[in-house]
Amino acid sequence: MTNNISLRVFAADDLVPTSSPTVQMKNVHDLPTVHPKGKKATLLLTSVFGPYAQDDEFGSRKINPMELYHNQVTREQGPFSLRMFHRTWGQMLIQANLVSPCTNLDFPTRERFIEELKTKKYDVIGIGSIIPNIGKVREMCRLIRKYQPEAVIVVGGHISNVGGLEMRVDCDFIVRGDGVRWFREYLDQDPNQPLRHPVINSGFGTRAVGISSPGDAAATIIPSVGCPMGCNFCATSAMFGGKGRFVNFYETGDELFHVMNEISKEMNVCSFFMMDENFLLHKPRAMRLLHLMREHNKSWALYVFSSVNALIKYSIEELNQLGISWVWIGLEGEESEYNKLNGVNARELLATLQENGIRLLGSSIIGLPDHTPENIQSAIDYAASFHTDFHQFMLYTPNPGTPLFKELSEKGFMKDPSEYDLADTHGQYAFNYRHPYIKNGLETELLRRAFQTDYDVNGPSLMRLTRTLLNGWLKNKNHPDPRVRARWDWEMAPVRNAYIPMVAAMRSYFKGRNEMVYRLADDLLRDLLKEFGTLKMRLFSYLGAKFLRWTIWREEKRLERGITYEPPTFYQRNEFVDDDSIELASAVEPLRDDFKVKADFTQADSADVKQTAGIVGKEMVLN
Repeated sequence: MTNNISLRVFAADDLVPTSSPTVQMKNVHDLPTVHPKGKKATLLLTSVFGPYAQDDEFGSRKINPMELYHNQVTREQGPFSLRMFHRTWGQMLIQANLVSPCTNLDFPTRERFIEELKTKKYDVIGIGSIIPNIGKVREMCRLIRKYQPEAVIVVGGHISNVGGLEMRVDCDFIVRGDGVRWFREYLDQDPNQPLRHPVINSGFGTRAVGISSPGDAAATIIPSVGCPMGCNFCATSAMFGGKGRFVNFYETGDELFHVMNEISKEMNVCSFFMMDENFLLHKPRAMRLLHLMREHNKSWALYVFSSVNALIKYSIEELNQLGISWVWIGLEGEESEYNKLNGVNARELLATLQENGIRLLGSSIIGLPDHTPENIQSAIDYAASFHTDFHQFMLYTPNPGTPLFKELSEKGFMKDPSEYDLADTHGQYAFNYRHPYIKNGLETELLRRAFQTDYDVNGPSLMRLTRTLLNGWLKNKNHPDPRVRARWDWEMAPVRNAYIPMVAAMRSYFKGRNEMVYRLADDLLRDLLKEFGTLKMRLFSYLGAKFLRWTIWREEKRLERGITYEPPTFYQRNEFVDDDSIELASAVEPLRDDFKVKADFTQADSADVKQTAGIVGKEMVLN
């Protein structure tokens, strides 16, 4: 079954700007642009229904589970794959910033969604989705019209980049970009109010080596949305207006510190996943945050996305002091037009970061224009040779709304809709265009080969991560700053308590299977026991490894039987919903104006960001 019968796929160029260039919409039925009930309108926000890790008529795909790491990073690592789920953060952010009654239904089943429509009355129902889930959005709109025909249906997220979406799904508004601002305006609220930040657990349902684990508790912080870099294939950049346009929710380090500190106290966490496409690009804000961390003796760890040209603006000591523990970094491909390592000795840089304990997730593209069946293994080997702790591989995919989609459409390279299903355009299966050299679906196997090569050469990501952690500990256990020493002490707690027997189990597993990975595990185990190898730890390592070998064997058997994992359903309300039977979502109030210092993100700083991002003229828009 296809989601594209008789419909041409094109970009949504007919959406019109609202009060901000980072928000566009289409009013499908010429409804009032402010809801008649204003603030009193009741709102349901929902993600698309599951289950997700299966092949079905609504567009679910087994190869595209609701698991970021297992989907795009560790998918060929078998029982060693890092499994976890992440909430739909955008919906949580919107809910936290409305003064209208708002309920959030995250990861419902189809049956649970129908139950909600039958039992609760809503004035507005918002559905967030990526493009591959268009079939689910169509079905959800049909169900809303059936059970709540008077409700206004709003569709947003990456799916809004698809042109003619209103011909595919029966909705009233299509919204692209800043959903907080759009809903505030639609519900007659002040769109310029300071942002309340939802309290977000970064990941849940963590599982690896055959056992469930609470994982490293971390909070998600959303400093901005959009990306100033504007790569021509980036759907996120396109969604917020393209190159140079983004929304900075927190301009200053003071605002950011306040939110992080309040969430740290509420969640009892010291780790933060900074959901910002290029967090380190705004150095004045980051350095002010560091000043406040020092002033208040905070031993926090930050997990960030960063481009190389932003990263090299900092010294290793500044990164260490700031608590940069994990970096997602774009490698893309050797000598590609997206080479984000221009002018930088990439191997030396990445090796230095790992030597100092900074874990790396490299990101590479399979199917660049110059890739051929003959040279693709060389490109894969190049990616694996960086030895990053994790490695994401994605197919080169021109998504609707991106400059790449426009370019390939104009050149006549895009496939006819009858040749593919939008449900398969998630970057982990097949091309939606005609590659000049890779044909007949070969890309599926080449992508699998990339993951497999990285695994065969570098071993399980959890083993690599342990090596990098040990490097950082050896470098910093005697650091002169007690705040840095304290961070490394708590970051090493899982290594001392669980990772040593895990590495011992990996060593046993790879003996006779992969000599190169076996040696890596053997060397790592020797170094771990040299540092932490008390008699008690050696005994624990031996017994723990035996237990984990059994759980690894059990997980392999489960995976062979086709076992998949699904997230639970979340159901939460904001404080304006008068129903105590529903869990109340928590959020942090913004920093009061009388506690703010002079903004540390000045026009001069803006110029510095432009220079770093390679942006000229008026292309950057700062909100």
